[in-house]
Amino acid sequence: MTKTFVTKTLDFDDIHLANALFGPQNKHLSVITKASGVQLDTKGTSLSASSSDPDALHTVLNLLTQLYGLLKAGNPLYAKDITYAYGMLQREPNLNLQKLFKDSVFVVSPKKTIAPKTLSQRDYLTALRENEMVFSIGPAGTGKTYLAVAMALSMLLTKQVKKIILTRPAVEAGEKLGFLPGDLVEKVDPYLRPLYDALHDMLDLEKVTHMIETGVIEIAPLAFMRGRTLNNAFVILDEAQNTTPEQMKMFLTRMGYGSRMVVTGDVTQIDLPVCGEFRTPRSGLIEAQRVLANIKGIRFIHFHHEDVVRHPLVAKVVNAYERYSTELTKKD
Repeated sequence: MTKTFVTKTLDFDDIHLANALFGPQNKHLSVITKASGVQLDTKGTSLSASSSDPDALHTVLNLLTQLYGLLKAGNPLYAKDITYAYGMLQREPNLNLQKLFKDSVFVVSPKKTIAPKTLSQRDYLTALRENEMVFSIGPAGTGKTYLAVAMALSMLLTKQVKKIILTRPAVEAGEKLGFLPGDLVEKVDPYLRPLYDALHDMLDLEKVTHMIETGVIEIAPLAFMRGRTLNNAFVILDEAQNTTPEQMKMFLTRMGYGSRMVVTGDVTQIDLPVCGEFRTPRSGLIEAQRVLANIKGIRFIHFHHEDVVRHPLVAKVVNAYERYSTELTKKD
């Protein structure tokens, strides 16, 4: 059966904005064609789109129309944003991109804001605003920790909380703490480095240092949380898949009045030692999903490889490992 190609044309009213939409040497259009299979050609301010797939054609026309609207509203356009936007419109055709990308959670500078890049990230930010306890679960690179830190800083600077507490379990993945050089702080610092990196990406070094020195921001291993009640704080537990059920319960029960808690983790990356007759690790994050699933006020947000917002190869790597793991499970 011969495929029927359909061609649609879009006409734009500003040559400069049209060129920004197309990208240098039509780079942006190449990104769209690669993602969708739709052939795109330009002549002046006109663009023709051709495809034998009506759904892909509709999505691309929707994408181009909305991206042009974003440019008209004064928003810059980057190749990576186009990729994210296409994927989101595939899953939710009625999505308003302008409304989504204007949902900035934290303004780093006049030239940089932090906003959701995927539908799951949008849901995550909504959950962080509306719930006192949020669990975000999914692969690396999906923005779980980064967006939580951004929301924490936003709430701190608007005086909704008085301090930020960032914590991680210091699980020994291949190295023993006792054999690492330095005092206790130096030993646990490598485990906490990703949290420092997120902060330094949003605030200058001097401001971060001052906040840590004055106790407005506290970064500490999970063991330091025992026996405390955390009031008026935004508390983030990162890499929670490496907590034991006992540690998870200890952490969650530290919550005080006026506080928010965010728990992030990837249940496919557990470094805990195996135990029991089935030789599987007991992860506090996995158990928390079962125990707390139906409690009002607690939200669980799940990310997938489509939500990876790092280098495009990261999503492919995550996807390949997921397929490999599924194949092994079928064989067993």
